[in-house]
Amino acid sequence: MLKVIFYEDRNFQGRSYDCSSDCADMSSYLSRCHSCRVERGCFMVYDRTNYMGNQYFMRRGEYADYMSMMGMSDCIRSCRMIPMYRGSYRMRIYERENYGGQMYEMMDDCDNIMDRYRMSNCMSCHVMDGHWLMYEQPHYRGRMMYMRPGEYRNFTNMGLSNMRFMSMRRIMDSYY
Repeated sequence: MLKVIFYEDRNFQGRSYDCSSDCADMSSYLSRCHSCRVERGCFMVYDRTNYMGNQYFMRRGEYADYMSMMGMSDCIRSCRMIPMYRGSYRMRIYERENYGGQMYEMMDDCDNIMDRYRMSNCMSCHVMDGHWLMYEQPHYRGRMMYMRPGEYRNFTNMGLSNMRFMSMRRIMDSYY
């Protein structure tokens, strides 16, 4: 069973909240959240309620002051559990919105779509298998977005205006 413990203050101090599922609004459990301990599995945490705002990937470990570690400007407001997955990975990426332009099918990580595919933008995608992290800059840098199986026709409609993705990584460490 996946589990993360959130704490109100840095260094695992203050009130705590044990979580083993998605939580759209942590304010009913904690007034703020500045540290956490992921005991099992992986989670995406968000700096706004309802899985909005900046996203951060957290794997098993201790995050005593993740705000300075990850450059967060605010505390965690919501979290999403990343389910354990052991199958194949497959995603189609498209140069333009609504599956337009060049299309490439991926089954492994890509640290730079420009170098690998000569593709300057990724504006939509279809995740067929697996769970992925997409990054706005090459080499898995910059803001990230968690993508679970589904169709993503337009990243702008997801609150990601002016964001394009330049590298993608499979989430493969969710089983410990």
